Amino acid sequence: MEHTEEDTVPLRRPDAPAWSPFAPPRADPDHVPPSANGEHGADRQQRAPSENGEHGADQGHVANQDHGAEPGADHRPSAPPEVYEQPSAPPEVNRQYSASSEAQAVNPAVRNPRSGDHVPSEPPPPAMPSAPEARAEPPAASPYEGQLEGPAAPFAPVTPPGEAWPDPNAIQPSRLPVPVRLPVFPDQAGALERVGVTADDFASRRVVPPRPPVAETGLRGALHRLSFGLLALPPGPREQARQRAVETVRRNFGGLRQITVVNPKGGAGKTVAVLMLAMTFGRHRGGYVLAWDNNETQGTLGMRAQQDFHVRTVRDLLRDLDHFRGPTGRIGDLSQYVRAQGGAMFDVLASDESATAGEMLTSQAFGDLREAVSRFYKLIVVDTGNNVRAANWQAAIDATDQLVVTMSARNDSAETAARMLDHLEQTGRRDLVRGAVSVVSMPAHRKDVDLPAVQRHFAARTRAVLLAPYEKLLDSGEPIRYDSLSKASSGAWLRISSAVAEGL
Repeated sequence: MEHTEEDTVPLRRPDAPAWSPFAPPRADPDHVPPSANGEHGADRQQRAPSENGEHGADQGHVANQDHGAEPGADHRPSAPPEVYEQPSAPPEVNRQYSASSEAQAVNPAVRNPRSGDHVPSEPPPPAMPSAPEARAEPPAASPYEGQLEGPAAPFAPVTPPGEAWPDPNAIQPSRLPVPVRLPVFPDQAGALERVGVTADDFASRRVVPPRPPVAETGLRGALHRLSFGLLALPPGPREQARQRAVETVRRNFGGLRQITVVNPKGGAGKTVAVLMLAMTFGRHRGGYVLAWDNNETQGTLGMRAQQDFHVRTVRDLLRDLDHFRGPTGRIGDLSQYVRAQGGAMFDVLASDESATAGEMLTSQAFGDLREAVSRFYKLIVVDTGNNVRAANWQAAIDATDQLVVTMSARNDSAETAARMLDHLEQTGRRDLVRGAVSVVSMPAHRKDVDLPAVQRHFAARTRAVLLAPYEKLLDSGEPIRYDSLSKASSGAWLRISSAVAEGL
């Protein structure tokens, strides 16, 4: 059977993509490599006769008739599945892409679209790895759309020999979109699927940012009040320092704390310091403060404090201590043994005021009393006696969280306090001494007072040295009227209390 040019033109599959002069040629899987004598695979197939003497082309023709072809139909050899129909193109397209036909001769298993013969070539070079599969962008329109038959195909530039054909559906790495991390908030839709949100994230929304501070005292505070709040000026340096001291006094200590005020010499200002510290902490912390007179014999704390409806002392509480050890003890019952200080917002546990008292308090008694009162108070300020060898004095020092050393500006009071610090260091309480706060009470007249020498000595041994100004009300020996204190004394004891609170 004679083959014509029409027979060699492959049929176009209905589902095959449109032909484009820019698309690379496809390899023919049915291609047979040439033999040693130079004959092509197509010539050998035509010359190889079958057992009944028919040529291979006739056998293929008969085979097509046997597979359901209708009689009288135009039988043509089926085209390989990878070969696509090549419609005629304008002359200018053929001239512009004539170089592509030369590149096709290098690629093996390429069929001539006009003659159908296979063109021998060298084995193809190894293909370069293609980019990872990604979502392809819409193909660009062909510059010759409308001039060629069939729909337009995506543009594919001619690749020089020796390089792999790029995948038109792959996105180059440089063109991949860069992911942008956006902030995720718990109230956004879909945030629970992307991030782990807990109840703490929701609870953090309740935190209210603090308001900007506004001056309340001085000239700035007066302008703020006269303008009915329209003129909000920030506080001055002095008012800011006071606000910081109040915040330090009010902070949470994380448990029961004990402040112990010491000086073996009488008249050194221990009792006044205990009452002023308890008043300052009680007013700014809202109560739960106890001032305790731990004098081994007769103390004066109950005399300088405000009086109450009873005169019970620490010895009465020690006698009825079993009532407060069990679950039956209540703070209301404890009010029968302590003396409330009204607006100062603290209580006083006085020592025995009788000169004919019996035995002195022991360390065991101090421990039992402290365990009982610690159930109802958060801060205990302890006043001590003058005997550093007493058992209750030593027990109070062992339970101390912050030591306060009081003295007057006179040399004898300061020297007694210095010798007491020597005793504490010799008994293994060096850290307690290093963290102590020294309070120097100023006299009415500064004549013959060597204040710089006192400040230098105790500044080298303790954490801080502060001055308490002279107050006639405090020096009178009468019960202290807390509302009658001057602003200078109240401010000075606030600074002292702030320094003490830093060590708690």
